Amino acid sequence: MTSDSRLELANDNAAAFWLAQARAHDWRSRVQPGLTAVRCARTPEDAHRFVVTRAPREPELLEKELAEILEDWETVRFTLEDPYGRLDLSRLGAARALIMPVMVREPGPVEGAATGVPVVVELRDGGSLTVDEATDGDGFAQVERTIVDGFPLPARQPWTRNDALPDRFLGRPDCRAWLGRVDGAPAAACLTYDDGRATGVYWVATLPDRRGRGVARALLRTALAHAHPDRPATLVATSAGEPVYRSLGFTERARTCWWSRTSLGG
Repeated sequence: MTSDSRLELANDNAAAFWLAQARAHDWRSRVQPGLTAVRCARTPEDAHRFVVTRAPREPELLEKELAEILEDWETVRFTLEDPYGRLDLSRLGAARALIMPVMVREPGPVEGAATGVPVVVELRDGGSLTVDEATDGDGFAQVERTIVDGFPLPARQPWTRNDALPDRFLGRPDCRAWLGRVDGAPAAACLTYDDGRATGVYWVATLPDRRGRGVARALLRTALAHAHPDRPATLVATSAGEPVYRSLGFTERARTCWWSRTSLGG
């Protein structure tokens, strides 16, 4: 496959992941050629989410369509992922917030990964890390809290169970949750989302006092090895996480621009 088709896999997976959240939260959503929109509505201040999935042939037309959705949904805050860099949303009061790499790992075994879960890893500076899949409500709540506090997600703090990640995700074959514990206490977590063509990695989070010990790398190695290693894996990397992802075989396919509007005044 070409680099562009791998990018489209990543875009489609991100869109599907947000649509899964819309179903879990009972949010409105809209899918049209090249754009997926989710009306996040936990609170009136929630930022609505948009994912551009295909390069727009007429960026001005897509911007007009987006403006119509914003008006229909009475949107105040929003975040839009534009992996093609063709939009100018400044006229809608948005600003370029982040430029981050879209990364893809080709299918194949994960070096050093154990064949089963849970996995126990001795950390290089002492302590024991156990990585397991969260399959019950209490385990999923620990994943949710670790993501809220470790990512972090300030808008979801202080943590309230089922606020960021409803336990409706539990039991879904497409979404799986992974939790790393150091000496029994939660330390890191992430989600993987399988849409049938690729496995997306989302919300990789390590609690502040557990960083720099190889926890995230061991967590990801386990998740990648057990969440459809026969498919490409996709993610959008932060600057802190990019070196870890590269060490696990991810390569950059594009740089996505995140536009953000925090108020009607910009």
